[in-house]
Amino acid sequence: MKLKIGNVELDNNLVLAPMAGVTDMSFRQLCREQGCGLLVTEMVSAKAILYKNRNTKDLMAIGEGERPVSLQLFGSDPEIVSDIAHQVEDGPYDIIDLNMGCPVPKIVGNGEGSALMKNPKLVYEIVSAMVKAIDKPVTVKIRKGFDDSCINAVEIAKIIEEAGAAAVAVHGRTREQYYSGQADWDIIRQVKEAVSIPVIGNGDVTSPQKAEELVKQTGCDGIMIARGAQGNPWIFSEMITYEETGTLLERPGKEEVRDMMLRHARLQLKYKGEFIGIREMRKHVAWYTKGLKGSAKLREEINRVESYQELEELLFQRL
Repeated sequence: MKLKIGNVELDNNLVLAPMAGVTDMSFRQLCREQGCGLLVTEMVSAKAILYKNRNTKDLMAIGEGERPVSLQLFGSDPEIVSDIAHQVEDGPYDIIDLNMGCPVPKIVGNGEGSALMKNPKLVYEIVSAMVKAIDKPVTVKIRKGFDDSCINAVEIAKIIEEAGAAAVAVHGRTREQYYSGQADWDIIRQVKEAVSIPVIGNGDVTSPQKAEELVKQTGCDGIMIARGAQGNPWIFSEMITYEETGTLLERPGKEEVRDMMLRHARLQLKYKGEFIGIREMRKHVAWYTKGLKGSAKLREEINRVESYQELEELLFQRL
C-alpha cells in the first residue's frame, strides 16, 4: 500500500521509527535496502542545533540513497523549533517531524517529548509555527497520552491537524508505560476516525501478520516499526512480500544473519570509526542473534570485542 505525506510520495506505507542510539545512518541504510518506505533519523534537539552542538551534525547526516527521509526534532519553544526547521529545510530531508513521544525523564523534565501531551495549547503553537516556517511537510509523533489520567491522543491529533501538519504517528502507549505492556491499537483507530490527515500506527508490530492486523483493526494509513526492526532489517521485505503475495518469506538462516551483522559493522566503522563503531555493534549483535543456538554465550563474549577482526572471528566461531 502506498502512502503520501503532503507532497511526498512513498513507495509503500512502512516507516522505520526513530530510535535513539539505533536508527543511525548504518541501520537506516540496511532498512532501506530491505524496502522500508520512509526512514526517520534519531531525534535531534532543536536547541542543540541552535547552539551548534558538535554531536548534532552526525545525528543529522544522511547517506546516499536514504531518501525519502524525515528529520525528527524535539523541543518545546515554538520560536526555536520553527526557526531550526527553517534553517534545516534546505538539507537532504523530505519531511520534518516533531517528537511528542519520548518518555525519557530528562526530556520530559524539560517539558519536551511526551510532556507536550499535557499542553495542547503549546502543541498548537509549535506545530503551526513549524508549518508556517517551512514548505516541506511537518509531521508529529505522539503517544496515547501522558498517563492513564490523561489519555488525549484524539484531542491532540485534532489540534495537530488544525495546526496544518501533514500526518500524525500514534504510539499506542502512554508515557508512563514507556515500552511496557501491550500497545492499545484502539486509540489509533479513534485517532484515524477523528482526523483526515494520514495516521501512522505504532506499537507491537513485530511481524507481517501483526502489520496486517494493525491495519485491519485501526484503518491506519501507515505502519511504523520500532523494536520489531532491531536486529531485524528483514522485517520490511517480509512485510512487502506478505502484502503483495500473502506468503511469508523464510526467516534468515544463521549465515545470512552473520553476513548482515558484519555488513552492519563495516558500515559502522565507515561512519563512526572502529572504537565507537564496534562498541555500538554490541547491542545490535545481541538483537540479531536473539533466539539463535549459542546466542547466550555469544552475548556474554560480545562485550569484550574491540575490533572488527575480533568480531568476525567470534561470529564465525559461534554461528
